[in-house]
Amino acid sequence: MNERAPQSLPAVHPEPGLPARVRIWEVGPRDGLQNEAGFVPTPAKAAFVRRLLDAGLPVVEATSLVHPRWVPQLADAEDLLAGLRDDLGERARDLPVLVPNERGLERALALGARHLAVFGSATETFARRNLNRGLDEQYAMFAPVVARATDAGCRVRAYLSMCFGDPWEGAVPLAQVVEAGLRLLDLGAEELSLGDTIGVATPGHVTALVAAFGDAGVGPDRLALHLHDTYGQALAGVLAGLRAGVSTFDTSAGGLGGCPYARSATGNLATEDLVWMLTGLGVEHGVDLDALVATSAWMAGALGRPSPSAVVRALAPGHEAGQEAGPEVGSGADGG
Repeated sequence: MNERAPQSLPAVHPEPGLPARVRIWEVGPRDGLQNEAGFVPTPAKAAFVRRLLDAGLPVVEATSLVHPRWVPQLADAEDLLAGLRDDLGERARDLPVLVPNERGLERALALGARHLAVFGSATETFARRNLNRGLDEQYAMFAPVVARATDAGCRVRAYLSMCFGDPWEGAVPLAQVVEAGLRLLDLGAEELSLGDTIGVATPGHVTALVAAFGDAGVGPDRLALHLHDTYGQALAGVLAGLRAGVSTFDTSAGGLGGCPYARSATGNLATEDLVWMLTGLGVEHGVDLDALVATSAWMAGALGRPSPSAVVRALAPGHEAGQEAGPEVGSGADGG
């Protein structure tokens, strides 16, 4: 019996009331690769970023300027950004990079970066585990970073982790999340990404949190959703966000990633899975799905395992065998 070829695009049936266009914030090169056991060589990271840009992703977060002791997988940040600057010219300066503190900011500014992100926590326990500071103390660390960055003409985004649940503290009150988010925005961040770090959000929870921010004067145009798919709820959460007016979503090509400081945080929502859903809803996104799938299949080959993305598995069957594999991932940092 002949196998039926996979359908490369869904039928389009728009839902009234959704945003006409969304911005996909691709975090695979940073949030995706930082949780890998092995070190992805710098040339493979650079190729990953370039391929994602070529596939039409409007925003590709390149790396994190944290101390290599904390995230050794991204120890080559300077080399990566310098190489991308050689390849992409001025365009490379607009690739967002994560900075944890003033030292990270100084490194970013020295490299000419002009789109930065800081990351905070909505809970006390995760703030102490991830930032070595309490919930209230974290803002004193962020304030000079955001002020200096904006004074230097940089755009600043703020990530807020544990917005929907914390593995140590359990459910996180909406008011606590809103207060933490408002404090980050008040420092000068232009956008707030709400992180479902351990993937426990349900659609009603997403709706309630976006509404709570609206009641506090922060509309959906200043919010992004960063959903993990631990319980298979991420796409449902995106749809709830779309219905609430959110139009920026963080995803990772091939579903790579998680949080190295929270063991229950599994992979991010796969960019391909989001693109498939948005296409079927008639929502513009600007991404070439075929090129994106090929990129994720290529990276899966480099990592030596199948992609978690359902769409990649459907459209690139057999990719786990390593077809078009990139440079082999090793256990050391000698590729950087």
